[in-house]
Amino acid sequence: MKQIGIIGAGNTGANTAFFLAEKRVGRVVLQDIKEGLAIGKALDIMEEAPLARYQFAIHGTDNEQEALDSDVILLAVGAVRQPGQDRTSVWNENRTLVEAFANKLKGFQGVVILVTEPVDASVTLFQKISGMEPGKVLGIGGALDGERLRYLVSRELHCVTEDIDALVIGRHDKDMIVPQDYTRVSGIPVRYLMDQSSLHAIVQKVKNAGDIVLETSKRSSAFYAPAMVTADIIQAILNDSRRMFSVSTPLTGQYGVKDVALSIPAMVGEHGAERLFEPQLSDEQAKKFQESAAAISALVQS
Repeated sequence: MKQIGIIGAGNTGANTAFFLAEKRVGRVVLQDIKEGLAIGKALDIMEEAPLARYQFAIHGTDNEQEALDSDVILLAVGAVRQPGQDRTSVWNENRTLVEAFANKLKGFQGVVILVTEPVDASVTLFQKISGMEPGKVLGIGGALDGERLRYLVSRELHCVTEDIDALVIGRHDKDMIVPQDYTRVSGIPVRYLMDQSSLHAIVQKVKNAGDIVLETSKRSSAFYAPAMVTADIIQAILNDSRRMFSVSTPLTGQYGVKDVALSIPAMVGEHGAERLFEPQLSDEQAKKFQESAAAISALVQS
């Protein structure tokens, strides 16, 4: 039986467990450093299992090793931003956790997904320390940004999201890159369906989406959308679906970047990001991509 280990039973971790149960993906072991937290949340989810007809259990535990003995591990640990903070503001606190788990998972043969902020730096540092194959360490940055873009385009055009394809690559922050020709509605580039000012406004909203959620709620950063995107990626891994996601993973020469994680389209299957693709970028976009890589590299080395 395939097993998913989730370290961190906060909003993102617990909701990922819930979505995995809804998707009937596999057994989930949910763990948290706070005594009893994961056990209580797992019990709460499983008490609705008779109505939802779950096929796999969600098991809560205080024992970290139970979660680490899994096929796919999600690290949903670390400090979250407060209103007014950017993603890099929590790096000094979170890098210690990333380093600790990277050392614990040296030699791990499965796939590790991180949602710890800032995600590109976390993925970069984790893979460097753990020594895992680059494609087996993933972050959800571009995939989450792409779903936000799909939603905002659908709202602007009053059409269903199922008809929309969207691509966001690069860094998971305001320097993300949105190649317009790859955002399409039933195959039609979105630039033919709305004026440039409307499209620009949508892109700006995507870049600020996490901040808007944080500033509006005043209590927590986004977690429903990140959790659903994470569950979707885990499902593709365990089912060996070979689906396409824009995931943050250490690059191996794409766009001239090596050993730094940024989001680009990847074919995701049982071995993680099994193939990486390089959409055509303008000179300006390619420059921004390389600048983002340099910024992440400097952050990790700081």
